[in-house]
Amino acid sequence: MTVDPLVLMTDVDQATERLIRTAEALDDGAVSAPSALPGWSIGHLLTHVARNADAYTNLLTWARTGVETPAYASAAAREDGIEAGAGRPLAEQIADIRAAHERFADAAAAMPAEAWTYFLPSTGASAAAVPWARLREVEVHHVDLGREYTPENWSDAFALRLLREIVGGAQDLDLVLRPLGLEHTLTIGNPDGAPEVGGPTRSIAAWLAGRADGADLTVSPAGALPAPPRWK
Repeated sequence: MTVDPLVLMTDVDQATERLIRTAEALDDGAVSAPSALPGWSIGHLLTHVARNADAYTNLLTWARTGVETPAYASAAAREDGIEAGAGRPLAEQIADIRAAHERFADAAAAMPAEAWTYFLPSTGASAAAVPWARLREVEVHHVDLGREYTPENWSDAFALRLLREIVGGAQDLDLVLRPLGLEHTLTIGNPDGAPEVGGPTRSIAAWLAGRADGADLTVSPAGALPAPPRWK
């Protein structure tokens, strides 16, 4: 699914603002409360959202300049940065997300057309895929805050693109998916004799992403839903 990266940047702007509004409604002590991600507090999650924006800013800088600029200095540096920032006051966390997003938006605006085609070895894709990757991070982690924002709030376009991405990368499972409103099925692995799972696109995407239990999905032959393949 090809989408103009600058069009997606508008979606990133809006998604980031929605997440910030949710964060602003939290009380000051929320940073130490658990998020929906095992082992991570709200503070860990908010810090990750900010540092992830900086990571993608690095990748756009790499694409624009041709100078190798990895997303993170190392896996350990990524983890250390999240841990170091997790306990900061809520207002500082929110300001950090906003500033990091502005740096990312500025980096995207500075990209000449040809730079979007630059292949980034660390991602296995061109720079044009970066805005989608950032949108996915913001929308999915907004759900992970564990507050009122749920997969039901995802747009149809986002849910369908997320679903197609998960299906395209899934392994170790044979499954036929029947999203409501989609004229064709989506398959994971070998469809011959595989169970069929049907329901709203958002619900299927959220279930495969590990962000919903699939309670509103149907499975044929009748029985329990299969365990979804591991996702991010």
